[in-house]
Amino acid sequence: MLDNIHQEAISRMGSAVIHTQNELNKIRTGRANPEIFDSIVIDYYGTPTPLNQVSTVSIPEPKLITLQAYEKSLIPIIEKAIVDANLGFTPGNNGNAVLVPIPALSEERRKELIKFVHKIIEDGKVAVRNIRRDTLHKIHDYGKKENESEDEIKGRETDLQEITDSHIKDLESHEKNKEKELMKV
Repeated sequence: MLDNIHQEAISRMGSAVIHTQNELNKIRTGRANPEIFDSIVIDYYGTPTPLNQVSTVSIPEPKLITLQAYEKSLIPIIEKAIVDANLGFTPGNNGNAVLVPIPALSEERRKELIKFVHKIIEDGKVAVRNIRRDTLHKIHDYGKKENESEDEIKGRETDLQEITDSHIKDLESHEKNKEKELMKV
């Protein structure tokens, strides 16, 4: 049972790190990144559909993203969805595709984005620590109920702390990488 509690904690912490990484991927860095549009959904014949399922997203140039709609009638809908998403882009079209130029970021905007990155990472750390706290409660409750030895409980606590530290370091690594990406001109 303690092994199950332990594995659940590892899985949940990994999910928290993945979620945080996905949130970081949504932050634009001044370079074309197709993942920016992953959260955009359009109304496709009455069904909310992710943008990447109704168009091909490509990057012909470092500062330009092209969305080739599978149906020409979707071009104005895709343009409107990008504007409505309020990502700071002004899309245009050439009659066949939606063209999204990626403007350079100002120094002030870079600093704002770095603060936002810090907040996202801190939220991820809090999630990992909350999982640790919940798991510690489960370990202690199980230990009392099943009369486990204190040495076994302490060993599990130490293992859990090592796993927590590993996930926190992983988040900090993602934070440093995103900061470098944002500061690159």
